[in-house]
Amino acid sequence: MHIPALFSRSGLGACAAVVFVMAGTAGCAADTPEATPLEGYDSYVALGDSFTAGPGIPPQTQGDPCGRSGSNYPTLVAAELAITDFVDVSCSAADSTAFTLPQTTFGGATVPPQYDALRTDTELVTVGIGGNDIGLVQLALGCVNLAAPPQGASCAVTNTAGGTDRFDEAIDTFAPTYDTVVDEIRRRSPDARIVLVGYPTGIRDGGCFPQQRIWPDDATYLQAKIDRLNTVMREQAEAAGVDYVDLRDSTRGHDACADPDNRWMEGLQVTAGAIPLHPNAAGHHNAADRVLAELGD
Repeated sequence: MHIPALFSRSGLGACAAVVFVMAGTAGCAADTPEATPLEGYDSYVALGDSFTAGPGIPPQTQGDPCGRSGSNYPTLVAAELAITDFVDVSCSAADSTAFTLPQTTFGGATVPPQYDALRTDTELVTVGIGGNDIGLVQLALGCVNLAAPPQGASCAVTNTAGGTDRFDEAIDTFAPTYDTVVDEIRRRSPDARIVLVGYPTGIRDGGCFPQQRIWPDDATYLQAKIDRLNTVMREQAEAAGVDYVDLRDSTRGHDACADPDNRWMEGLQVTAGAIPLHPNAAGHHNAADRVLAELGD
């Protein structure tokens, strides 16, 4: 078994070479956790959606229908821990059903269920899922308004019409799925350390209209739904006795409203080296740092 001595600030925390390909669209991850001794892992499987896969971030894995990046956070974690038995089956547009059933990608390819990558000797599993189950990207797109109020419609008002918040309902209904996911990973990989990875800050409270075409109240509403999903993920992780990595706090100030040098989450505009409404390379570096810090506790 390989036992890495430390994860060091000269590694991920110093913003490794993959960030420079962003051509100034993202800065280095700041406030890296202190170096901590890490347990060794021989095998690692990454499960998740596009926030795990890193679509659009160079280098894209050639021929991969899921849009996985060679510098997404699972790959960075595996490299830092020198894990050669590493399988990344995260896939853009995946929801939790893609763990148990084949997924048809945007390009029409069919990929196997993500659980198929798990083995009885798998030692580390990270999981990033839930956004597509509750329609997070669709919510964000539904909050877009090209004109200032009152021209247009508020997504916060629309989604809470009649006194019921349909996204709160969707999140609360989905919450027990995390426990189901943990149970299935344990069944297939009984000795694995399981880490649920939350979602980063998407947009600051009040937003930054018109830079990002989401009205102030709608920006606050959108982020509140991301926060609620993270909260139920954390609660389910704690109840199941597995690890949870919070990305909300570490990404404050690096949301879609930040200036390009400090932005870790892309907004509605198409930029080089990332896709809209997703973390960029610096965001994945930050996520890797947080996962490594959790593994070192």
